[in-house]
Amino acid sequence: MTRSLSSVACTTALLALTACAGPRDAVVADTVATPVVTERCDASRAQAFIGQAATSELVERARAAAGAATARTLRPDQMVTLEYLEGRLNIRVDEGDVVTAIDCG
Repeated sequence: MTRSLSSVACTTALLALTACAGPRDAVVADTVATPVVTERCDASRAQAFIGQAATSELVERARAAAGAATARTLRPDQMVTLEYLEGRLNIRVDEGDVVTAIDCG
């Protein structure tokens, strides 16, 4: 009986300690600094790319022209995140991957 009580006590203590521990990824995420984006996007400087095929080279040239830190291509009916990032260029394309609009966010 004493042996089973100490097993139960040890198991209970172990479960209690495990419940207090957080996920390993949370510790790693806290130690990694998020880069600060200082570049601002100016979509007006990339409007010349509208009407062209959205190749990877065009996306990079449009990103550089707009001064954006990042760029993404948005296709019709594509699900996207809604957070606004002032350093991101959005290149909107049609079904044939032709650029129809360019904006920031």
